[in-house]
Amino acid sequence: MTSPPAFAKLLEGFFVQRLMKQREASPNTVSSYRDTFRLLLRFCEKRLQKKASQLELIDIDATLISGFLDELESARKNAASSRNARLAAIRSFFKYAALESPAESAHIQRVLAIPSKRQDRRLVGFLTHEEIKALLAAPDLNTWTGRRDHALLLVALQTGLRVSELVGLEQSDVVFGASSYIRVTGKGRKERCTPLTKQTAKLLRKWLQEAENIIVFPTVHGNRLSSDAVQFLLAKHVTIASRTCKSLKGKRVTPHMMRHYPEYRIMPSGRCSVAW
Repeated sequence: MTSPPAFAKLLEGFFVQRLMKQREASPNTVSSYRDTFRLLLRFCEKRLQKKASQLELIDIDATLISGFLDELESARKNAASSRNARLAAIRSFFKYAALESPAESAHIQRVLAIPSKRQDRRLVGFLTHEEIKALLAAPDLNTWTGRRDHALLLVALQTGLRVSELVGLEQSDVVFGASSYIRVTGKGRKERCTPLTKQTAKLLRKWLQEAENIIVFPTVHGNRLSSDAVQFLLAKHVTIASRTCKSLKGKRVTPHMMRHYPEYRIMPSGRCSVAW
């Protein structure tokens, strides 16, 4: 039996050894890199008339990768930010390949020299104080899901947690005391603690007693909410809130937008700058 091509070995080593074992990359990072190489291998098969199992590292040169990036923009209508994210994944692989296959250094350096594309930086959208008040008042507190959604929105606004961090929260991540806080592991496997106001801690403690689940914000069946489910419940409550807050009508509100509302953050003194 012949040994697999060097590229196949390198790609396997990159995902298993570098990403998962050495860097302990998050599932989101692994998934994003996987999708990049899935698209790249399809492009190689079409352009080179070679199956993925037949590819060698030398086949994937700077010209081919530039063509792949161009197709992402022209055929798939990817924005410059998406193109740059795909290029970042490819660069990460070739940096790994440079250590494992030094004989191909010149070839690898030409790939690493491919520049990122300049992109416009759009201003991050935000919610006004009145919009926040209307949004927090939207969930029906007479229902279990309404109380869950209210607690989730309040925690999201006050802590600035990412959606993945919110849905991944477990009761052991919430610490109550003189200074209550939430402990999360974010990007790059970095652990951080985010303080809670007394009002938020009180509401969250009450909710956790009712939820009776290891998951802080579970579904009605006791499972974790998905990111899509958070987007759906947010859109639902924005629609309800827009009935009393006209500025929300037609406004695209995303979970990420709730991370950019500084008036609901903890001040150095430990107090919140908005009265709840």
